[in-house]
Amino acid sequence: MSDEINPPGSLFPKPDYGKTPGRKKEMPEGLWTKCPTCDVYLFNKELEVNQMVCKACGHHFNISARQRLLYFLDEGSFQEHDAGVASVDILKFTGANSYSEQLKKYQKKTGLKDGSVCGVGKLEGRVVSVAVMEFNFLGGSMGSVMGEKITRAIERGTKLKAPVIIFSASGGARMHEGMFSLMQMAKTSGALSRHAEAKLPFISVLTHPTMGGVTASFASLGDLNIAEPKAMIGFAGARVLKETTRQDLPKGFQTAEFLLERGLIDRITPRPQLRPELSKLLSYMELKKIGRANGSPTKSGPLKSALV
Repeated sequence: MSDEINPPGSLFPKPDYGKTPGRKKEMPEGLWTKCPTCDVYLFNKELEVNQMVCKACGHHFNISARQRLLYFLDEGSFQEHDAGVASVDILKFTGANSYSEQLKKYQKKTGLKDGSVCGVGKLEGRVVSVAVMEFNFLGGSMGSVMGEKITRAIERGTKLKAPVIIFSASGGARMHEGMFSLMQMAKTSGALSRHAEAKLPFISVLTHPTMGGVTASFASLGDLNIAEPKAMIGFAGARVLKETTRQDLPKGFQTAEFLLERGLIDRITPRPQLRPELSKLLSYMELKKIGRANGSPTKSGPLKSALV
């Protein structure tokens, strides 16, 4: 008999029958996801129904560009444009890996030629020109192809007299293309200027994260700038800013909530509410345009009321 079952000095020794073999219940893989914010386990099917947002704490999981289009546009309405346009290694950039190797790697990983999906679809019956950035492709960095595709999406909206909606998710300009990537800031901004001259709406949706040259160009130029909750939005990283300014920076200064308080963005909208809200806001903007055409006062109106 083991000492564990019958310690020394035991008055009534127990027979040692050994351990009863038990069945270990294994959890099938791929059914649950642990929320990184609140540690709650979420049933994957319910998580997908809630558009990859945790019901317990509201954490927004990162999603692909094509997932976002499925959640956002009317079913079966999306027509992709410029899908075959691909980046080239114009500068023959070399580092730990060459730029050409990196492009092949991420093209295979994402199934995309570059880091955005652009086209035309319908939002509750309304035709919209849309561009969605893919963060899983080189961190959503903006190179010459992404800038060109987004510019074409804006110009397509202008030609169709349709609203433009851009979903940003990016680490900034793509260093592998040097000055060519920085030129995209001016190109996309110029296209938006012509879109505004045509008195057509542009709504910028900033998701986690939106940084660098993307924030410094088209992502901040919306008639309405809307962010997902707790999205990180800024230009340079916190460490770089602190070293440059040599000052302690406010806590959470690059969050959507901080920027909303200071007016850089107009609204924070959870992902499951974004589709109906954007449709409603576009309706208000169309009414505003009609009011101006009829000579109605524009200092107050449906759009301003909606944002209060």
